[in-house]
Amino acid sequence: MNKGQLVEHMAKGAGISRAAAERALNAFMDAVMDAMAANDKVSLVGFGTFYVTERKARMGRNPRTGKEMKIPAKNIVKFRTGSRLADSVNR
Repeated sequence: MNKGQLVEHMAKGAGISRAAAERALNAFMDAVMDAMAANDKVSLVGFGTFYVTERKARMGRNPRTGKEMKIPAKNIVKFRTGSRLADSVNR
């Protein structure tokens, strides 16, 4: 499902216009991105939790040349599924 299909599904499910559903989805995505940028977590009970964790610096290998290289540390976003989402996937 892509963004357009999700907007269409939200509009039908909520009984609102496609434009209103797209604004709501964009507002949700902005709120999650703002929380992640502030190193906060977003918990949606039953659905899941978005959170930020740090990936430490490590040594890697350039696949083209085989030469070792240092990969810098960085923050990454992770998602832990909630019980309702996990149950719906594993029916």
